[in-house]
Amino acid sequence: MSKACVALLIAAPASGQGKTSVTAALARLHARRGRRVRVFKCGPDFLDPQWLALASGQPVDNLDLWMNGEADVRLRLARAAEHNDLILIEGVMGLFDGEPSAAELARRLGVPVLAVVDAGAMVGTFGALVHGLRHYQPGLPWAGVLANRVAGDGHAQMLRDALRAGDGPWWGALVRDERMALPERHLGLTQAGELPDARARLDTLADALAATPLGQLAWPEWQRWAVTFEPPAPAPALARGLAGRRVALAQDAALGFVYPANLETLRELGADVVVFSPLADEPVPEADAVWLPGGYPELHAARLAAAQRTRASLARHVQLGRPVWAECGGMMVLFDGLTLADGQRVPMWGLLPGEVRMQPRLAALGPQAWRTPWGELRGHTFHYSTVDTPLTPVARTAPARPHGRPEAVWRHGPMVASYFHAWFASAPAAVAQLFRGALA
Repeated sequence: MSKACVALLIAAPASGQGKTSVTAALARLHARRGRRVRVFKCGPDFLDPQWLALASGQPVDNLDLWMNGEADVRLRLARAAEHNDLILIEGVMGLFDGEPSAAELARRLGVPVLAVVDAGAMVGTFGALVHGLRHYQPGLPWAGVLANRVAGDGHAQMLRDALRAGDGPWWGALVRDERMALPERHLGLTQAGELPDARARLDTLADALAATPLGQLAWPEWQRWAVTFEPPAPAPALARGLAGRRVALAQDAALGFVYPANLETLRELGADVVVFSPLADEPVPEADAVWLPGGYPELHAARLAAAQRTRASLARHVQLGRPVWAECGGMMVLFDGLTLADGQRVPMWGLLPGEVRMQPRLAALGPQAWRTPWGELRGHTFHYSTVDTPLTPVARTAPARPHGRPEAVWRHGPMVASYFHAWFASAPAAVAQLFRGALA
């Protein structure tokens, strides 16, 4: 059953303009006002959703017309519309960047675009940028523009005056303030859970937004952006290929890159998911399979190397022939050693033969597909390290873009490992086989 819900897609001319900050501020502001807010993130991303979930108080799913498929995108939005007052979608990169882009999602689903522009070093060019965003593609639903990182009231007025007729509405400006900054590192934003003042930062952002015309807009006026989300035709019931099976998931600041939707898929397949922390040197729980997700092992290499209880219990799991799926950072800790960016080598767990070396430049980025007998498992890759191993790949992913490079999938005993981050809902039957030890 379709239901209308107020919805905005927050976009920008490029990365680094403040999309996450503004989306989080909107979510926090309306959650504080007692509204149920559901936030989504365009494209594959593990870090921005952590901040958006903290701001909204609800899990954040990713929306990507290629990775998810349009039916999955529509289903998630239709479900959200049934139970929430406001849906916010944070774009990815620039509004028209990527294939498909955030603009394409907005056009297909009829979601109005709120443009956020870092105007800290411009005046008249602000008007030109907004005009281009507004008119570059015909038929783009439009909600208006918010300026970010402005110098003050006088600067904001000049920016407003630079807008051409029809390119607004002008929804105000946020001044540059380091108290509102969300810190970054090489893979993106710092994880929200690492900062003790994360909530305070979000409240400062929400307070600043509350002083803008957008923040002061009465809730009945928000109904101009109501969107009716039609659910897709019902899909066949999911076979419970993991019924009665337990999956042990590593989950902490070192290995924490997990899509909430992937956990949902595992549970729909019938799996019981239990968590453990390698950083806390917790033993792997008794389980039928282990999942080591991506994360930041390079930031916690010494503690991971010292996690001998975790390593020993995982080794016992492997000796029993039970499956392990290790992706990206989770794979890195399984090799013999990890050489950090400063040249220091840290011994790792030695369950896979080979060495991992951090690189000063990005090693790989982009959407990937793993074609299996049980369906095409889609996802992405994003890493700053490389692997030197004698293992021969048992499979390779296929890049979705002509300039992409395949990622190796290695198998060693019951362990399957790759830099590939999978979106489980794209091929649940393949995921069931992966955690049963039958894939690759």
